[in-house]
Amino acid sequence: MKQEELRKRLLLDRSSGYDRLAPGELERMEEYCDGYKAFLNAARTEREWAAQAAALAEERGFRPFVPGQPLAAGDKIYTVNRGKALTLAVIGTEPLERGAVIGAAHIDSPRLDLKPAPLVEQDGLCTLKTHYYGGIRKYQWVSIPLELVGVVVCADGKRVEVSIGRDPGDPVLTIPDLLPHLGDKQSKKPLYQGIEGEQLNLLAGSRPYPDDDGKDRVKLAVMNVLYEKYGITEADFLSAELSAIPAFPAGDVGLDRSMIGAYGQDDRVCAYAALRALLDLGTPRRTCVALLVDKEEVGSMGVTGMQSQAFDRFMEELCRAQGAALRDCFANSFCLSADVTAAYDPNFAEVYERNNAAYLNGGVGLCKYTGSRGKSGSSDAAAELVGSVRRILDQAGVIWQMAELGKVDEGGGGTIALYMANRNIDTLDAGTPVLAMHSPYEVTAKLDCYMTYRCMKAVFEA
Repeated sequence: MKQEELRKRLLLDRSSGYDRLAPGELERMEEYCDGYKAFLNAARTEREWAAQAAALAEERGFRPFVPGQPLAAGDKIYTVNRGKALTLAVIGTEPLERGAVIGAAHIDSPRLDLKPAPLVEQDGLCTLKTHYYGGIRKYQWVSIPLELVGVVVCADGKRVEVSIGRDPGDPVLTIPDLLPHLGDKQSKKPLYQGIEGEQLNLLAGSRPYPDDDGKDRVKLAVMNVLYEKYGITEADFLSAELSAIPAFPAGDVGLDRSMIGAYGQDDRVCAYAALRALLDLGTPRRTCVALLVDKEEVGSMGVTGMQSQAFDRFMEELCRAQGAALRDCFANSFCLSADVTAAYDPNFAEVYERNNAAYLNGGVGLCKYTGSRGKSGSSDAAAELVGSVRRILDQAGVIWQMAELGKVDEGGGGTIALYMANRNIDTLDAGTPVLAMHSPYEVTAKLDCYMTYRCMKAVFEA
């Protein structure tokens, strides 16, 4: 056997994904990524994401699921959980007792939530106090433009949607950092202490309310702006869900436009892939489900998180319509837990184990286990399961790579995989490699985004 043939047969192919693209795929990749960027710009919170996804699903023939309705092969259904999570399904030709194929991702991302009583005036400036959500590096959130978005529920039950800083001409908010001329002591602190959580206060105003000699005139003026635009009072903050998120749109990165930069790609890049793959599906052999949940960044708890029984209830209703037992369905199901992985960054090479790292343009990353250190918090997929997915992806021509989240003792992270596995569902992690994960501006490669979609579609169609 010639040396080149031997090398091809025996060694891993670590060439760039661009060298392995099939004819015509470059154009399809760009078209897919244009749609992804547009969706990111329209859906930047979990509430917006669920609403936009439901609207797109209805355009593609999906209908709200009503428990008790009869189901037939090819039926397309969905349900929204409390406005913050979404489950969609296409009914397959095989009975549910033989299992379902599930693509599960999360649609929440790190952000700055307003505290219940956020509005404060001090020394002529009015600020909004925040409580950060998820794992952030606090210093990254200062001195950047931020928008305020969310909902307010007033005492009379009126629900008000708030969006400030997104539309052209809108003002933005920001958190001023300390100037370097006075930052000597701050610079000597450990990086994680350079900005404290209680310093993440949004600059909201400085102009005092005119013709008023009372206290908190700037606060009054700011509150008056909100009242005139939205009809809300300071007391209404007590029953509000308002968040500060980066105020810059998704766009191309690099002189060659090969990458995408945006807030919230963890994990909306995988959620969009699962959604699009299901929307583009015909009638599958096994029932296919796209499960898009909330609260992963804070442990997957709560009624809209993966630890709730909302998913079990949805699947139980599907099983009941076919006379199948839920436990039999779960035992025979497969879940691709679609969450991002860390992309190798040569600027920080010391925290990656190069032979087992995910690389930009290497394709979708399969992760046999996630967790931290001794695989804590991981479901650790069986070799048989990984082998099965390998065959599916290879047969479909999907470009993929195996990955770990950095060196063994450098840290780590978890996904919703263990909660799916706890339901007796065979589960494997897979997702798009990301640079600057959890930062206000994450970066992905277009090729990897597209291959994540191809991966989801191949698994659904298997």
